[in-house]
Amino acid sequence: MGSKIALAAALGVGYVLGTKAGRERYEQIKSGFRHVRDTPIVSKPLECAGNKLSDAVRAGGEHVTDKVADAVKERLFGTQNSRQRTHAEYVTIDVEEIPSADTSGIAPTAR
Repeated sequence: MGSKIALAAALGVGYVLGTKAGRERYEQIKSGFRHVRDTPIVSKPLECAGNKLSDAVRAGGEHVTDKVADAVKERLFGTQNSRQRTHAEYVTIDVEEIPSADTSGIAPTAR
């Protein structure tokens, strides 16, 4: 209960001071904050974190897009995507049925 009262008091004091300070002081604080953010020691880690977050969101979006596309294909065509198959399909080729090609003009390749 005491922490709720302290929080309400802090919010009230902040509101009163903020309204008395006015727009000019707000702009000064905003300008100072922007100046600190633009320093290399602060901006480089923020930029790196932003890039990592962007990559994570992009990868997640691609994953979601793939899942939605698979679900739509399955619903429209009634077949599962090849990535979802759990069994392999084998094809048997009888070598004797394949006609031989004339390879007399081709040089052998070195291995």
